[in-house]
Amino acid sequence: MLQNDRIDIASLDVIFNRMLETITNSKDDIFIISEKSRRSFEEMQQELEIVRQEIKITIDETDNLEKLLQLSKHRLVIVSKNFNEHSEEQIRLAYENSNKLQLEATLSKEKEKQLRDKRDDLERRLRALYDTIERADHIVNQVNVVISFLTTDLKDVGAALEQAKIKQDFGVRIIKAQEEERKRLSREIHDGPAQMMANVLMRSNLIDRIFREQGADKALQEIQDLKVNVRNALSEVRRIIYDLRPMALDDLGITPTLKKYLSTVMEYNPGVDIQFISYNNERRISSDYEVAIFRLVQECVNNAIKHGKSLLIYVKIEWLRDEINVVVKDNGRGFDMENVREGSFGIIGMKERVDLLKGHMNINSAVGKGTTVLIKIPLPLEEEETI
Repeated sequence: MLQNDRIDIASLDVIFNRMLETITNSKDDIFIISEKSRRSFEEMQQELEIVRQEIKITIDETDNLEKLLQLSKHRLVIVSKNFNEHSEEQIRLAYENSNKLQLEATLSKEKEKQLRDKRDDLERRLRALYDTIERADHIVNQVNVVISFLTTDLKDVGAALEQAKIKQDFGVRIIKAQEEERKRLSREIHDGPAQMMANVLMRSNLIDRIFREQGADKALQEIQDLKVNVRNALSEVRRIIYDLRPMALDDLGITPTLKKYLSTVMEYNPGVDIQFISYNNERRISSDYEVAIFRLVQECVNNAIKHGKSLLIYVKIEWLRDEINVVVKDNGRGFDMENVREGSFGIIGMKERVDLLKGHMNINSAVGKGTTVLIKIPLPLEEEETI
């Protein structure tokens, strides 16, 4: 594939597409297994409920037979002590009735034991099936993360393209392909919560059994845990949606979209204050450039909060005739510029986007003194003509 330090892009594309197709198919297979397991789980639950009802009926029958047997034995004792006062037929019937009740009581106890064993076996199988479903859902979620990583960031491919000095137009096409994938994922994300909620539904079905077998306090504790899981799932879904391409970017442009995004970041990060300012005459520019600017600001803000632990962040966009300047400054803990980790994916991804747009990025940081990122992006020719 490599000849004279040049990369066969077509071969890379084929390999990547096959890999992505294989992963996606595997995810679909796991999801099918999960769905079949859920159906089996529901059928087994119904069977378990029937067995429990049969156990209850059998217990009542056994108790009734035990009472009749005690009366029969008492009758037999009376007949035996006063055999002169009873005929042989009466004595014989007393013995036969006692033996018959003894046999029926024994058979009823044996039936109860078999039903209890069947119930215990079904409960064990249900727990095992529940664990299988949970593992399948966990694997599907992990595969979704891998697919999202492969289809959105492509950092390793970006590094290879940078080494091969691919032209700008090819790089822009990569970004465009990434954003098309983000659009697709943004539409499909609304189906994602159904998978998460399926897990919640299964747990909720178990609460009734826990209430009957372990009491109200244990069931209430399970409900509280369930509420925490629902809250976490909802928070994760919202975070994923905002990590994907915002729909407002196409309709409203970069400035309104950034305002909404930064406001949402503050909502999900209590205590964080983000000040946003846009200078001069803001205007619509090429979609590729708007996406690139949004991603750059998004990465800077995420780094400031996650790594810098910043509580105050300034975001400024300056619109000039032939370029756009973006400044992101925070009051976080900063880092040592001389000891930046080699291969830091966040910084590499930002540099890739800026280089592909023929821009320039400067990072200034020191331990305990926050971080400032300055990005200069020249406007494309078509924008110069409209100014």
